[in-house]
Amino acid sequence: MIDSNGTNPNVIEEELMDELDEELDEDLDGEEAEDEFADDSLSAEAIEGQLALNSLNPLGEEEEDLNLDEIDNILVLTEDKYPKFTLAKNKARFLRMVSWYRAKEEWIEVAPLSGVTKLFKQQTKELEGIRSSKLDYEMELETGTLTPSQRSYRRDELKMCRVQEKMAVHLISKLQVKIKSGRR
Repeated sequence: MIDSNGTNPNVIEEELMDELDEELDEDLDGEEAEDEFADDSLSAEAIEGQLALNSLNPLGEEEEDLNLDEIDNILVLTEDKYPKFTLAKNKARFLRMVSWYRAKEEWIEVAPLSGVTKLFKQQTKELEGIRSSKLDYEMELETGTLTPSQRSYRRDELKMCRVQEKMAVHLISKLQVKIKSGRR
């Protein structure tokens, strides 16, 4: 296969690998290489520890510094603290979701009890679907059979489910308070 420059990428890659091999051979004699690598050897405990870390994060994916479990209400976060998404469509979806949940929280203050009850039923049903999707994404990620791009997509979707679950639970609790106070 020849690229737009008229060169074969496979030939270039092979040439680069050959050059690297030659440079390594020139830098290290056989005995010196063994001595040098012997100094860098890892203990069995260190190797096991690294394998354990890799099993938690198999592709060396960077972890997000935002822990969703520590946040009660995502709606109070500033924009710079929002969760980061790989896909732009998920970032846009997240922003629309935040806007919708904020509007519903404001609406609760002036809404009639019948409307609040109706929204409560809708949200509890939707929460079941969110949790089901979340479980599906978690199970898919645990299988380890996904390509890197599929993995990235599933992680994004899982994060979206977690965020949506947090917002839905928060809204449902506000709806419950409104329903209880309205019936007294």
